[in-house]
Amino acid sequence: MSIVKPRTPAGTMELLPLDQIAFADLLETIRRNYERFGFLPIETPVFELSEMLLTKSGGETERQVYFVQSSGSLKQGDAPELALRFDLTVPLARYVAEHEHALSFPFRRYQIQRVYRGESAQRGRFREFYQCDIDVIGKDDLSIRYDAEVVAVIASVFRELHVGPFVIQLNNRKLMRGFFERAGITDAEQQMLVLREVDKLDKRGADYVRQTLTGESFGIAAERVEEILAFVQLRSNTHAEALSMLQALGGGNAQLDAGIAELIEVLSLVKGFGVSESNYALNFSIARGLDYYTGTVYETVLTQHPDIGSVCSGGRYENLASNYTRSRLPGVGISIGATRLFYQLREAGLIGTAQSSVQVLVTQMDATLMPLYLDLANQLRAAGINTELVLDSGKLGKQLKYADKAGIRFAVIVGENERTAGMVMVKDLSKQEQFEVPRADLVKALRVEIEQAVALGELKRRGRGQE
Repeated sequence: MSIVKPRTPAGTMELLPLDQIAFADLLETIRRNYERFGFLPIETPVFELSEMLLTKSGGETERQVYFVQSSGSLKQGDAPELALRFDLTVPLARYVAEHEHALSFPFRRYQIQRVYRGESAQRGRFREFYQCDIDVIGKDDLSIRYDAEVVAVIASVFRELHVGPFVIQLNNRKLMRGFFERAGITDAEQQMLVLREVDKLDKRGADYVRQTLTGESFGIAAERVEEILAFVQLRSNTHAEALSMLQALGGGNAQLDAGIAELIEVLSLVKGFGVSESNYALNFSIARGLDYYTGTVYETVLTQHPDIGSVCSGGRYENLASNYTRSRLPGVGISIGATRLFYQLREAGLIGTAQSSVQVLVTQMDATLMPLYLDLANQLRAAGINTELVLDSGKLGKQLKYADKAGIRFAVIVGENERTAGMVMVKDLSKQEQFEVPRADLVKALRVEIEQAVALGELKRRGRGQE
């Protein structure tokens, strides 16, 4: 029988255990902050009915969808009934429409699950990846105040991730459309096309946008394009400067006036939420490519790593589930692409290998003492200390070497002499120090050592008994 060379599919991320722990820590930090602001968890199936999933897609998105069907159930010529979700927004729309009468509004949900997209296989682009979303959905209407709360949630997440300085960039689609209307671009479809090009400013540069808008596809007069570029390159550095920029825009039409008013209110509330001025700013080039955004839009960048691009984005939409229900369900939300974020942070050296989730290794010195080793391991686990027990006999040095390589900080050692004396030896493999404690005091002693290591940043809290 020939051997099949093992290899992971392109566009997937497969990690070694300690890196997997680091990734789980990132997801846990995001989850913890979402819950801190009162968001509730939901999960939806990894596949949806194709007719549901593709209602809002079409074009490029549909070409990236993975269709799925069980073997033998698909008749010749039939279209697949099921497809893997390509984001969490469409499943959310279906979920809210289906469970509308059982939900309390405003409905505040978070969702941390994998999604699947037929991206071109390339470095840093994934076909299977985690998205971490929050959304607030209203019934008939939703206060603009929730747009400000979303900024506070993003700031809380990235402060706790400790990835360096970051800025949440804000804009408003109404303001953008109103400005274009004042500049003479009144056709709604052309406005949307211009928005998509403007959104490329930070990635492609002003010359690219200028050439595109004055080219054959758009044919906008050069002086009008320069007016647009001057506007979309505006950035704020302080709260006061942001308010001044908005007031200086003046007005002139309902869309522009509404966008200015909404951003002023959002900025005032963001400050009230306690977000540092250094963590938010206006950026009039932020448009977000998706058509369903109608008001506030967000993109978050790491100041010292602009090459990473946006690490969190989202915005306000007027009617989430219009294809599934006659109810009007406006909302606002953001998404963190956790797999891509983790990959980029690790590449940039902002995330190192994690510590093992195992805190203690109970070694085996004498096979006849296995009942004692079992008892010690049971006591430690009952106290919430993550403990591994060596079940194979072998030299102590080899066991300690294994623990060190696996990232286990403490080793418990009991031989015949310790058993007779009622003592236990504890070895700190990080400090290469050891001490003896009475067997009855082992749990207390290890808790003290673990707490000290946590306080010094040498160890993370692990295990339900130490939360």
